Amino acid sequence: QVQLVESGGGVVQAGGSLRLSCKTSQRTFGVDTMGWYRQAPGKQREVVARYSYGDAYYSESVKGRFTISGDNAKQTVDLQMNNLKPEDTAVYYCLIRSRNVDYWGQGTQVTVSS
Repeated sequence: QVQLVESGGGVVQAGGSLRLSCKTSQRTFGVDTMGWYRQAPGKQREVVARYSYGDAYYSESVKGRFTISGDNAKQTVDLQMNNLKPEDTAVYYCLIRSRNVDYWGQGTQVTVSS
């Protein structure tokens, strides 16, 4: 069973930065999508940024502030988050999709104080 190991969450003041990292526990073949999602209290999980077949996608709310970087060979995907806002507060989840199977990380809390 593939597991994803996340790190990098924490508490930061508005305007600050955090970097999230995610790595697979074992070599996974056929990966076509890597990305980050988030879920705030009382809200549905939403995509933040993802790579799919080499194309990067960002939600409108994070464009220009967040940068996703992925390495398929190392099977890592990072999310650099700059100029964080209180509305970015959420649990962030890493996703890797392989052969139509989604693997999720355990989630890492990001809290942005005003």
